[in-house]
Amino acid sequence: MTSVSGSDDLFDTILLADNRFRSEGYQEGYEEGSRVGIIEGRSHGALHGAKVAGEVAFYYGFAFTWKCLLQNSTDAKTSKRLKTLESLIRIIQSFPHEDPTYEKLQEDVERVRAKFRQSVNP
Repeated sequence: MTSVSGSDDLFDTILLADNRFRSEGYQEGYEEGSRVGIIEGRSHGALHGAKVAGEVAFYYGFAFTWKCLLQNSTDAKTSKRLKTLESLIRIIQSFPHEDPTYEKLQEDVERVRAKFRQSVNP
């Protein structure tokens, strides 16, 4: 009878090997996918962050330059445009530069874009 139970153990091992290999393969694939996903996520985040930072820096440079050029003018239309530029500069300076998890980033970038359009249009 010992040979029958030994034989059963052999067949159980063979039958359960498929489940074991599937489970091990899933675990290895999950770990590899997580590792690669983190690497790709960091790369994508850095690229997207650089694009947003470049865009906001452009708006800041634009507003600061035009503020300097217009600040000695006494025209009423120029005064209004100067206030818009100062508002744009304040919005940009209020960005949390050190918080990578800032939840309202897209909303604030949209506000900056809208204020920029307002300052450019006559």
